Amino acid sequence: LCTVILGEVANFAAYAFAPAILVTPLGALSIIFRNHNFCSAVLAHFILKEKLHIFGVLGCVLCVVGSTTIVLHAPQERNIVSVREVWHLATEPGFLVYAALAVIAVSALIFYAVPRYGQTHLIVYVGICSLMGSLTVMSVKAVSIALKLSFSGMNQFVYFQTWIFTIIVITCCLLQINYLNKALDTFNTAVISPVYYVMFTSFTILASMIMFKDWDSQNASQIATELCGFITILSGTFLLHRTKDMGNTTSKPDEEAPVFGNTNNRTPETAT
Repeated sequence: LCTVILGEVANFAAYAFAPAILVTPLGALSIIFRNHNFCSAVLAHFILKEKLHIFGVLGCVLCVVGSTTIVLHAPQERNIVSVREVWHLATEPGFLVYAALAVIAVSALIFYAVPRYGQTHLIVYVGICSLMGSLTVMSVKAVSIALKLSFSGMNQFVYFQTWIFTIIVITCCLLQINYLNKALDTFNTAVISPVYYVMFTSFTILASMIMFKDWDSQNASQIATELCGFITILSGTFLLHRTKDMGNTTSKPDEEAPVFGNTNNRTPETAT
């Protein structure tokens, strides 16, 4: 538990030193691979005597290769000397349009789609979490930069912008936690995790491109390489979750859950 908390704190701090387009794909792995990352899979194989099948090894390797590719070709972090600079970027027309569209889409999902389709379509809950997550990451980056500058002697908490970003982080996180828990209670976790990873990371990269213009300093080759790294991580994610129960004799093929269906609701006959 302590190491998990330490890891999340380090993930938060990373946004102050690296662009979101780099941190998010790597940080999201802590959500996806809580029980399936490379280190824990290898340790479980040797210490807990759990069988690590060939597809599990391949999934871990794909995730490591994809992560390495993104790290090696990530854009340089822009030099920001005040949280007011982040506020200026956040209030530019491009990002304001994105933020407004995200809030409208989330509102439509919460007030229209959730009562009608929330229990049958996982994309509703995951969409809310992913859109809010992209705004959360942008605000988290602002707060982490404010903390870094404050620790270096330039107090950023005298500016109202820092407190606005902090309020946005708290609000968006509460929404995410609420609807992510509903999604996990309603649908198969093995399906929720990769879908949430893809949508959350995609929306966050899009928001970072609009707000921080991460790709302006990169050429087409570097951008294509980063996209290939992201797709490689995605492939490893899918392979790990698709084959995580391989070799489990208690699972039956006909019990496999549909990709977008509700898998927790059972009929009385199956329940008994």
